[in-house]
Amino acid sequence: MSSAQKVQRFATYEDMIEQECTIEEMEEYEPHIKNGIIVYAGVDYGAILEEAEKEADIILWDGGNNDFSFYKADLEIVVVDPHRPGHELLYHPGETNFRRAQVLVINKIDSAEKERLDRLLENIKKYNPQARIIRANSTISVPEGEKISGKTVLVVEDGPTLTHGGMPYGAGIIAATQYGASKIVDPRPYAVGSIKETFQKFSHLDKVLPAMGYGKKQTAELAKTIDKANCDLVVSGTPIDLGRLIKTNKRILRVSYDLEEIGSPDLKEVLREF
Repeated sequence: MSSAQKVQRFATYEDMIEQECTIEEMEEYEPHIKNGIIVYAGVDYGAILEEAEKEADIILWDGGNNDFSFYKADLEIVVVDPHRPGHELLYHPGETNFRRAQVLVINKIDSAEKERLDRLLENIKKYNPQARIIRANSTISVPEGEKISGKTVLVVEDGPTLTHGGMPYGAGIIAATQYGASKIVDPRPYAVGSIKETFQKFSHLDKVLPAMGYGKKQTAELAKTIDKANCDLVVSGTPIDLGRLIKTNKRILRVSYDLEEIGSPDLKEVLREF
């Protein structure tokens, strides 16, 4: 770990390129930067907090469910996934976050099966009954989505969601299905290098290409895999602008998604009370 990674500050896309962020890091940072939020990261948590306090009134700590907060938080908000009921009790530190949360946001209600949602609600009632629950849809937006109709598509999804997250699909698959793709291709025959090794390790993946990019070599292998794929179009469900990051011989159509809160309370109401 270099001294440059002690405290990192990201305010623009160029900051991420300059500091050689991996694709996974960019998937975490880019949506915030796009919304005008400054992101701090690094390995010296005390120094990070000291720098962030100089320019912020409110600090949001985001561990992506891979950690619980390194700082003493005044309010803990945790997102739970109704597509994966039970996962909130299977993993550390996810279970710690789930049990500690004062606010639980259930997203993806619009695409989750009722029985899975009910199981999640039962676990909340049993293990964290005091938590405020915010229900929400995850609405998908695809500019020029009609161009998916009738096309053979390769779907690229958020890497960690597919690999150690255990999901066989994401927003890209949902968008390809909703907009009428004629075929979603199996990316495995086209995979090269470490991308091929990823499929060997995570055998549940057969219709999606995880956006792996830990370093320049793997990012190049991801681009080569896409280049080789026999498809009309690439549908990208990653939180980053994949077409801006890598160059391929395929057109990439980007899928985005937003939180659409349902009923009361919503997040603004909870934060006002707080």
